[in-house]
Amino acid sequence: MTHLAREALDDLLERARTVAGNSYSPYSGFKVGAALQLSNGEIITGTNVENVSYGATICAERAAMVEAVSRFGPKIRVQAVAVVNLNDAASPPCGICRQVLAEFTEADASVAFPAGDGVRVMAFADLMPLATEMKLK
Repeated sequence: MTHLAREALDDLLERARTVAGNSYSPYSGFKVGAALQLSNGEIITGTNVENVSYGATICAERAAMVEAVSRFGPKIRVQAVAVVNLNDAASPPCGICRQVLAEFTEADASVAFPAGDGVRVMAFADLMPLATEMKLK
C-alpha cells in the first residue's frame, strides 16, 4: 500500500473535514468532504452536492475526481483518498464513487475514512478488489 506519513494522512483528513463544511445537503443533512492526493503532488478537494431528485446528487469523492481530471487531464492518478463527514458516521466511498475512483486510482493507493474504531486506512484494492481486472486493456 502506498504509505502515507501520519502528517500527510492527517492533512488529507483535515482538508476533507474542512471542505465538508461547504456541503450542499439540505435534504439529508449529511455533509461529506473528500481530499485526493494526486500523483503530481497536488491535493484536490470536493464536497457533496445534493439535488431534490437524489439521483442527481454528486458525492464528495466524485466532485473531487471531476475537478482533478478537469485541471490535470485524464492521465492523472490518485495516490490517496480521504473521506470525512460531519455527522460522526463511517464514511467509506459508496459503490458509485469506488467505480469512478477505480478509473484513476492505483490498487495500492491509500483510502482513509472515519470508522467506528477510529480512522481506517486501507489499500484501494481492498476497497474495490476487482477494479484493475475490470479496466479495458
